[in-house]
Amino acid sequence: MKVIGLTGGIASGKSMVAGRLMQLGAQIIDADVIARQLTEPGSEALQEIRRIFGSQYLDEQGHLRRKALGSLIFSDSSQREKLDELMGPRIRQEICRQLMQASLEGAAVLILVAPLLLEAGLEDLVDEIWVVALDRESQIKRLMQRDQLTEAQAQERLASQSSLAEKLGKATRVIDNRGDLLAAEQQIDALWKGVQGHGSN
Repeated sequence: MKVIGLTGGIASGKSMVAGRLMQLGAQIIDADVIARQLTEPGSEALQEIRRIFGSQYLDEQGHLRRKALGSLIFSDSSQREKLDELMGPRIRQEICRQLMQASLEGAAVLILVAPLLLEAGLEDLVDEIWVVALDRESQIKRLMQRDQLTEAQAQERLASQSSLAEKLGKATRVIDNRGDLLAAEQQIDALWKGVQGHGSN
């Protein structure tokens, strides 16, 4: 089974790329979805978050207040490291479980969508790294619009991730998302066509 890691900077268009790959028939494992599942009300991870960061990061129904926690960790690297130490091993374990399951089910190619693929040390789980590339100015504009952030807050979030240059240095393939949707889809379609039939069990 060939495993392709799909990554890129925040607000670079990873979700769009993953969505297109799903339309083309790709099987997807999404690290962000796993992180959300692991922090559902009553989960062990959520109880640890409450213990480490405080009950103010849970709402009255016991759900994680993601925006509030995000504001904390993006403004304080020591707090971000605490969260990474808590969640990183749990996310990796669940990714490995899903990869094993997909392999047993005979999947030929699988896409692992992981914004922090490199930062979290997940690159050893993949055979190729596809990077969605977007210039920093466009990332900031998209991030401010998408998450209702100030420019300073958007800059903080970008600073928490490895630079585009670092990602490109590890890339097997690059999807240039500076153009329109059609241009991006043409690149995605060509890449997917290229890996079809090359997966091995």
